[in-house]
Amino acid sequence: MAVKIISDSACDLPKEILDGYDIDIIPIIVNKQEKEYLDGETLDPMKLYEDMRNGEVYKTAQIPPTMFEKKFEEIAKSGESTIYVCFSSGLSGTYQSAVITRNAMKEKYPNLDLDVVDSKSASVGFGLLVYKAAQMAKDGKSKEEILKTLDFYVKHIEHIFTVDNLEYLFRGGRVSRAQAVVGGLLNIKPILDIPEDGTLRPVEKVRGRNRVLKRMIEIMEERGGHADLKNQTIGINHGDDIEGAMKLKEMIEKQYGCTDFVINIIGSAIGAHSGPGTLSVFFLNEKPSQD
Repeated sequence: MAVKIISDSACDLPKEILDGYDIDIIPIIVNKQEKEYLDGETLDPMKLYEDMRNGEVYKTAQIPPTMFEKKFEEIAKSGESTIYVCFSSGLSGTYQSAVITRNAMKEKYPNLDLDVVDSKSASVGFGLLVYKAAQMAKDGKSKEEILKTLDFYVKHIEHIFTVDNLEYLFRGGRVSRAQAVVGGLLNIKPILDIPEDGTLRPVEKVRGRNRVLKRMIEIMEERGGHADLKNQTIGINHGDDIEGAMKLKEMIEKQYGCTDFVINIIGSAIGAHSGPGTLSVFFLNEKPSQD
């Protein structure tokens, strides 16, 4: 029996990949005032971005233990060997909650065959791990082989992204009010990444949209120049800015000759914090030896 891959909605993978590889998704909770939504199920990201542009504020909440219990009980009863690749522990309590629930469920279902992997990643950077695991599972690879590859991806996946408006990072507590105001006045576009500990880190500040995209391409060279970028699957996602995403794709194609891309809109769980206009690129900084 093939290994089953599950994840949560922060992986931001396109529906065709999720359906094509039979990847089950546990939705993250998104709240607007007193109303609760399920990311990707009862809240469309386009609606979220429209509301955010109109001044609405969304917040996110952890996946409740009851949701994990339901999914993990299904796994136990099916007898499937399963890997749950989850949102970075540096940005959410999802991983810790999943592990606690898994351990508790094993007391009731000792046969539960479930490994929980901390992606230390977010959005399509996280999604590329899920995608790779699903490809390997479909090819009949063992759980041990998949876990070994995931460990490599966790350590070598790069996230390079920029936000269009610092106001959204201010709302999420990532920058001060003064930084958001001054940044807006000066057209400052921050470049951020997610280091190996899975947290969020500012890298540089660049003035102007075109310059920030050019700098993101340069950082790809600096961090991935020895990783055979041309033959990688490159992840790109956007906060309701498909034109910006396609421009970034064309720049990467021209610079590195890449042909394989996963491109998608940023879902509501991540978009609630990053806001509309966000652009991200994801790649490996080293080539896996098993490839």
